[in-house]
Order: sequence, then C-alpha cells, then structure tokens
Amino acid sequence: MKRIAWAVVAAGALLTVGHAGEQPAKAINSSQAETKGDTSMAITITSSAFKEGGMIPSKHTCDSVDVSPPLSWSGVPHMAKSLALICDDPDAPSRTWVHWVLYNIPPDTNSLTEGVPPDSTLPNGAMHGFSDFKRLGYGGPCPPSGTHRYYFKLYALDTMLKLEGRVTKQVLLDAMTGHVVAEGALMGRYARAK
Repeated sequence: MKRIAWAVVAAGALLTVGHAGEQPAKAINSSQAETKGDTSMAITITSSAFKEGGMIPSKHTCDSVDVSPPLSWSGVPHMAKSLALICDDPDAPSRTWVHWVLYNIPPDTNSLTEGVPPDSTLPNGAMHGFSDFKRLGYGGPCPPSGTHRYYFKLYALDTMLKLEGRVTKQVLLDAMTGHVVAEGALMGRYARAK
C-alpha cells in the first residue's frame, strides 16, 4: 500500500515539475509572438553611389548636377499599399533640413533610378512633395560648413495617401501616422570642398 501511495506522489511530482517546466517555454513563445507581431519591420536600403555612412558623390549635390542617387531596397511587407521616401539632414544649423519628399510609390517598386525627375507626379503614380528648397523633387546636399549626415528614409504604408495642396515633410508624416508597417534608412555624408 505504501508503495502505491509513493508511486502516486512521485507521479504527481513529475506532473508538477513537467507543468512548471513548460511555463517558461510558453512565456518565451508568447514573447516571440509579440515580437513577430510588432509592425516595425525593417526595410534594407542601399545605393550603388555610396555605402552606409559613406560619402555621397558630388554628382548628387549642389556642387555638381544635383541629381538624386540611385536607391534600391528589400523587405517591404506584402500588406504594404504604398511607399514614402523622405531625405533630410539633421545636422543643418537651425533645424533638420528636408531634401526630398516622395509618396504613393507603388509597393512593388524596389528601386529608384539615378536622377528622378522633379515632376509633381511620376509615370508610376508616385507624387513629389516640397523640400525645404521650396520646390518639388530632390535637392542634394549643400552644407554651409562641416560634414553633414543625410538620411534616406523609406516607409511602407498600409494605405495610399490622399493628399492635396502643398505637401511638406510634416504634412506627409501627419498623414502616415498609424499607417507605417515597415521602415528603413540609408545614411550618407557630405562635406563641401574648401
């Protein structure tokens, strides 16, 4: 009788240990699911003109022909309905200076060629907003002094944006609120020759 009772107690202990041992695994799985469910997925952006953190060639600046650099990206999630691009300089003297605003880029687009024209609407339907140069399209690096950083930021959105009038970076950011499903950035540097 004692042996049977001991076997029951031992079996109960094993069940308890097994159950306790499962708890951390469940907690880890739950945590991993929450991480995977996070909407801040990463888009990888590259350029054949410069590497991450590298110097932007003068061709893409105010010191030369000032054409936009070629950009390529991957990692846009399937639920994206449009893409938006912002290029800005956080090292400008008084405030972050906006160099490029482009939105409603088709989600199946994976690159922009060098020298995107400054048209209000591009052939693929993408639309230009206004830079801090007060014009549509790309305006390249033109730092007054020192070496500045230029961030090319791409956002995948779960909607097409219905924007009218003078679309600036702030107008675009406000419209994107709550719609960003993934994003990524490429940073290049530039200093003018003395």
